[in-house]
Amino acid sequence: MSIFSKKLIIWDFDGVIADTECLWMENRRQLLKKYFNIDWDLKTTNKHLGGMHWTTRLQTLQKMGFDVDKKFEDEGTELDLQVLSKGISLTPNIEKIFARTDIKQCIATGGTKEKTQMKLKAVKIDKIFTPDRVFLSEMVAHGKPAPDIFLLAAEKMGEKPENCLVIEDSIAGLKAGLAAKMETIAYVGSQMNNNEEYIAQVKALGIKHIFKTMDEIYHFIFG
Repeated sequence: MSIFSKKLIIWDFDGVIADTECLWMENRRQLLKKYFNIDWDLKTTNKHLGGMHWTTRLQTLQKMGFDVDKKFEDEGTELDLQVLSKGISLTPNIEKIFARTDIKQCIATGGTKEKTQMKLKAVKIDKIFTPDRVFLSEMVAHGKPAPDIFLLAAEKMGEKPENCLVIEDSIAGLKAGLAAKMETIAYVGSQMNNNEEYIAQVKALGIKHIFKTMDEIYHFIFG
């Protein structure tokens, strides 16, 4: 099957372009243990906090009764940058999708501007995804799972929502893609998400197309 009628691919970064969401969630898990003696495992941390802009993450924790403020996320970001300085890698075989010039491509991510630029440079795609093709949750009123960032990306890239394909991994991101009324597919090949329990959660959202490799996604889009 091909859906090449779509004119714009909107990529998430963490857990899709690079297997980094597990790194950021491990840092948040450690902070929760440090400050609240909450011994969540990585799966639980990802369930509650994965795929979110830091403001949404703080709001979620506050609603759960944790006394956190921006200092919590500032410390988490510092840990993230330390990890990032050691290097990250692109998801295998994603480059051949990036190389296609017959469809527009951009990134919509919950990361901060500084961190996102560091990630793009770390995997050497900053020349492909220039600042005018990178959209951040801080640019909109509400981060994922709200659809705002995907709708902004479509508008700035000159495409209607129905002509867009969202490639996401997190529950929050998948919900955002669906809410934006865009074709939304799930990549579940990352360390945290490649298991039947998580795939069942994705299916429960109504996501029809679920892939574990970029080769599968390539053939889905381009035939």
